[in-house]
Amino acid sequence: MFFSQIYGHQETKQLLLNSVASQHVAHAQLFLGNEGGANLALALAYAQYLNCEDPKPDDSCGVCSSCTKISKRIHPDLNFVMPVTKTKDQSEALSKHFVKQWRSFLDESPFQTLNGWMQYIGADNKQGNIAKEESRELIRLTSLKAFEAKYKVIIIWLPELLHATAANALLKLLEEPPAATVFLLVSNASDKILPTILSRTQLVKVRSFTDEEVIQYLTEQQGIEKERAYQVTQLAEGNLQAARVLSQEMTSDYFTFFLSWMRLCYNHKFDGVLEQSEDFQKLGRENQKNFLQFALGLLRKVLLYGVDQQLITFLPAPELDFVQKFAKLIHQGNGAQLTHELNEAHYHIERNAHPKITFLNTSIQIAQLIRPVS
Repeated sequence: MFFSQIYGHQETKQLLLNSVASQHVAHAQLFLGNEGGANLALALAYAQYLNCEDPKPDDSCGVCSSCTKISKRIHPDLNFVMPVTKTKDQSEALSKHFVKQWRSFLDESPFQTLNGWMQYIGADNKQGNIAKEESRELIRLTSLKAFEAKYKVIIIWLPELLHATAANALLKLLEEPPAATVFLLVSNASDKILPTILSRTQLVKVRSFTDEEVIQYLTEQQGIEKERAYQVTQLAEGNLQAARVLSQEMTSDYFTFFLSWMRLCYNHKFDGVLEQSEDFQKLGRENQKNFLQFALGLLRKVLLYGVDQQLITFLPAPELDFVQKFAKLIHQGNGAQLTHELNEAHYHIERNAHPKITFLNTSIQIAQLIRPVS
């Protein structure tokens, strides 16, 4: 993984590069960020840079033996610990038994989520964790000297899911760190990690992706047209993996559909609403839920615009025009109620309510609520 493959986050990249250049590489670092963020990708790129045989000022060389192996996740000095569970194919819940699947999982995207990983390994409805038996593996891994690299790197993905026994084993290792060993903990929830572990790690705080970065990723890497990328971005809220999945699921132009819906509701044209409810039903449940999430996101922007226009800094021209006009109809008296109605619709669709009836009922409520500010 190269730093250049990660969109944005220049400030964090530079921090990591400087630590190597100044030879101040902390033995334990916590890459903390939201789900679907860049924290795992940055840890992978940092691991590659740490052991690069010919590092450049801003990235690893990518051609040396170390870079070649680490990029494929097959380097003997790069080890992974991740949440797993017993599956049909694997009766022992240890990370080492899932390494092949982990490699192919990361090949798809380095911005993955726990739910995606559990589905990938066929965990059904089981919850993943880092079992107490993993403590012996951690001790075994750190007892070995680096085979060929400068550093032995151990990446622990989601340490908040460590079993208490495994967490205590990790704590002992961090208290008396083995020579030339670097622990990179990649977390989404530091409040669920032992405070004593946190106190022995150097924090690398990773922000969520900006809207611009998500759009750039979708258009350049996923080949999504720009208008649709804008809509996906509003749903993803900085989660690049969610954006990737949503771009594949989205089959309709949510903004055009929403604009038409609001016009029909405002003008009380319920014959048109009835026709549109048929189209809503044809979307399919996932698209119905995504559309309602999009509607909530756009309504939130309308409310923010009503408070302070400067709060809306990034919207395509058609959507900005809508927000400016719709803000005249949304005020303190109906904003919360509209949000409630859309949330209720999403709740019922998620629980398999009849989509056409749900859409019609929500439309009636919205039609009664949207009125100019008096």
